[in-house]
Amino acid sequence: MSFFVYMLASQRNGTLYTGMTDDLPRRAWEHRIEAVPGFTKAYGVKRLVWYEVHETRESAFMRERQLKKWNRAWKLRLIEEMNPQWRDLYEDLL
Repeated sequence: MSFFVYMLASQRNGTLYTGMTDDLPRRAWEHRIEAVPGFTKAYGVKRLVWYEVHETRESAFMRERQLKKWNRAWKLRLIEEMNPQWRDLYEDLL
């Protein structure tokens, strides 16, 4: 089983959200259809712009916590290294 740390954005350089899941396609879909009330629904944060795979839940959890402490500039740099066009990577998961 794999675990994922991911970032969503409302638009390029927009509002960011960092999360963790063991089923990235399902979780990204839930964000897209606003299935769960909360931050991402309130701020229209639906575009999957960055993710990485972890072998253990613990390593994914630690990475998520690390990224949540990062400043915005570091997060933007991380996104642009993987996804310079800020494409919605959800389509790549299907």
